[in-house]
Amino acid sequence: MNHLLLLPICFCFAASLALGSEASRLPASDQRAKEVRTLNTLREFPDIKSRAEWEKRAKEIREHALVSCGLWPMPEKTPLQAQIFGRVERDGYAVEKVHIQTLPGFYLGGNLYRPLGRGQGPFPGVLNPHGHWKEGRMANTELGSIAARCISFARQGMVAFSYDMVGYNDTAQVDHKFASDPSNQLWNISLMGLQTWNSIRSLDFLESLPDVDKGRLACTGESGGGTQTFMLGAIDPRLKAQAPVVMVSHSMQGGCLCENAPGLRVDYSNMEIAAAPVPRPQILVAATGDWTKKTMTVEGPAIAQIYKLFNAEESFRHTIFDFDHNYNRTTREAVYGAFGKWLLNNPDPSSLKEATYAMEPVESLRVFPAGKWPEDALTESQLTSYLIERSKGQLDSLWPRNPKEVDKFKRAMESAWRHTLQVEFPDRGLIIEAGATTKVGEITKHVVHVGREGRGDRLPIVMLTPARDRLRVITILAHPNGRSAYLEDGGAPRGLAKELLARNHSVIVLDTFLSGELADAKADEARRKTTTYFTTYNRTDMQERVQDLVTACAFAQRHGKGRRVILCGSGRAGLWSLLAAPAADGVIADGDEFNSASDEALLQHDVFVPGLRKLGGFEGAALLAAPNPLLLHNTGEEFSTEWIERAYGGKSKLFRRESIKLADGPIADWIAGLNL
Repeated sequence: MNHLLLLPICFCFAASLALGSEASRLPASDQRAKEVRTLNTLREFPDIKSRAEWEKRAKEIREHALVSCGLWPMPEKTPLQAQIFGRVERDGYAVEKVHIQTLPGFYLGGNLYRPLGRGQGPFPGVLNPHGHWKEGRMANTELGSIAARCISFARQGMVAFSYDMVGYNDTAQVDHKFASDPSNQLWNISLMGLQTWNSIRSLDFLESLPDVDKGRLACTGESGGGTQTFMLGAIDPRLKAQAPVVMVSHSMQGGCLCENAPGLRVDYSNMEIAAAPVPRPQILVAATGDWTKKTMTVEGPAIAQIYKLFNAEESFRHTIFDFDHNYNRTTREAVYGAFGKWLLNNPDPSSLKEATYAMEPVESLRVFPAGKWPEDALTESQLTSYLIERSKGQLDSLWPRNPKEVDKFKRAMESAWRHTLQVEFPDRGLIIEAGATTKVGEITKHVVHVGREGRGDRLPIVMLTPARDRLRVITILAHPNGRSAYLEDGGAPRGLAKELLARNHSVIVLDTFLSGELADAKADEARRKTTTYFTTYNRTDMQERVQDLVTACAFAQRHGKGRRVILCGSGRAGLWSLLAAPAADGVIADGDEFNSASDEALLQHDVFVPGLRKLGGFEGAALLAAPNPLLLHNTGEEFSTEWIERAYGGKSKLFRRESIKLADGPIADWIAGLNL
């Protein structure tokens, strides 16, 4: 059994059927395609029973956020080349212009506000990402002023750094619609990923300042800046405190490209992402006039329960004010009070009221007036090319050149595989409901339905057992047409199923997502028509089908009493099988003459998986199962196997590639000849 899949295998079939009890039952039909989720779909916070349970989930949230944003493995941090200039001194604070290079040739602009008259520090440091105000970080209205809060933080004894969203003010060398081409999703390149990287590098800049205390770093922002705040808090443990304002909601999750990385909220909502840093201090500030209006009854209490598990109730606050969407003075003063306690050890919030302020003229705050960026500033196409080459470089450093280097690749990329494919090993919560058991000649036919607790799936599975079962291997046969590809109308086996049974090997056939018994033309049409952030909230067809194969492997291993599980896919199901390879003990995959180097091919509806290229494509997934037996056939000439061949040592008997499509007999012979 593959070491990645730690499942109990000494589980008899009769006992496994007991999992389908009244307490845990499958739905009457597969529910996964019934609803296409959007950014406005209502979300529920999970029922968490223990601190250990949350710590495990928070780790998954952190990894998932990094993978979704294209930051797993974490990229190399290149020199910031920080420039600080144009200092002016005012009453109790100084303000300066700043630009840093978060990537070589990509300039992030902002302003640095420092305390005056309070000594040399070190002072707490506060990042200030802004929301979708038309004026960006220059917004200065009654509803919201970035300058007002930065000036106030500085006067209170903190260093504040305000910086641009991509496409705003001094960071407009690329547009706020950056990476909107679907092909960018193959590399997990997104506007949200770029902005999250900018926030990480802004924190690098802030903590590098000699007058900033590295142990007292915080972040606060409103709306889209609130999204950046809780994203940074989830992935970067350096933050001591955070204050996401008017953003954390069980309803609307974020309406801009910069808030919707592919895959981010399939399983997690903003509430959970915001709770990931528990027990670090946090305050949520909500408004009655926007989507955070239920913070006092829904979002706040849900997150508070997690703080309670850590005995950290004093580290969390949530409050609401009767305003429209805002970060106004009333809201700001609530944050001042919380940060004053957590960062300044000041227990008296009344001493942290906002004094009268005057924002500097916009042109005095601008870093690159009139949009005159440095000569080496990257264009959008150059930036995209750089990010792709960066990912290729990471993969190149990880690809195993020989069998001894496979484990290094697995350690780095196993999490990337799980989060990219959006799959889980159902090591608990696997539900099995038995149907009829009949005989077809000497073949015993078991019909069961299998699913995972709370996931809405219900997989129709038929298990075929020969009279003289060799008890070594169970082969799962997957096909785009489902079970019907291997069963006659009367239920008799045909094709590869018949060949394997004739060799006394048990066989499992199933219908996967939207195929066979699960086919649903209306649901399929609805999924194809929904394009706005579809992949942020929903699994693609390919991801669902790969999960179905992982679930089927879990069922087979529980039923198999120690027998090895071989996964065999025909046609496009061969591609699913390659991506599900870490769940099996061996794979036979029909390459379907697929051109794995073609973006156009990878963007097809039934193949598309965001981040697949960054994972290393089909090769990357297959290598996570090395050195398990792998037979690839019908690859044609454009299916890459270079790294697989190196990892298996070239002439290894465990790996075989055939450019032509093999007949059922030779495939069955190969399975029968495996020394497992």
